[in-house]
Amino acid sequence: MFLVVLMVLTGFEVHGNYTLFGYENSVRIHSASAWTFMGLALLSIFWMFVTKQYKNFIPSRENVKEQMKYYMSGFFKGEVHPIRKTLFNKLNPLQKIVYFGLLIFIFPVQILTGVAYMFYHYPQNPIDARGFEIAVYTHTFGAFVVVAFIIVHVYMTTTGQTIATNLRAMISGYEPEEEHGEKSENQENIIVNESNASEK
Repeated sequence: MFLVVLMVLTGFEVHGNYTLFGYENSVRIHSASAWTFMGLALLSIFWMFVTKQYKNFIPSRENVKEQMKYYMSGFFKGEVHPIRKTLFNKLNPLQKIVYFGLLIFIFPVQILTGVAYMFYHYPQNPIDARGFEIAVYTHTFGAFVVVAFIIVHVYMTTTGQTIATNLRAMISGYEPEEEHGEKSENQENIIVNESNASEK
């Protein structure tokens, strides 16, 4: 998250939106952060496949309505979360869709267009100017999508049992199992369905 925020800050400064680190420093920081991010991305991909944690990011339409209903009203009423977390089911249906989109579409596009930025040298540029313009707009659009994700992500960290519960889990890697108490028949079915899906 730190690298992503750093790239957002320096990226918009390179565009001339404000002055924070200085243009040259922002370019250097942005480039260094991008290469570091790509290296960590490769390690993360390797780790996810070795540990089979990639299963957590495979989206499904199952229980999407229940999750949306929980976010829109159930959460504010103190209702039990409709999805029980397991080793291979750590994300709820909406989170899976969002993370899948980031990992499969947004981040790869940002990397490809970012590399185009890095290796575009005018006038001896290896990339057609018109094609580069498309890369610029695409990279900028992706940056706004990432900013929107960060805002929602930060808000979601406050929706645990306490404001700091999810933040502690992000830092330590551990979180207490949610107390589901007595569940309705519908919630029991959701948990069983999610468990069965994760085992496939």
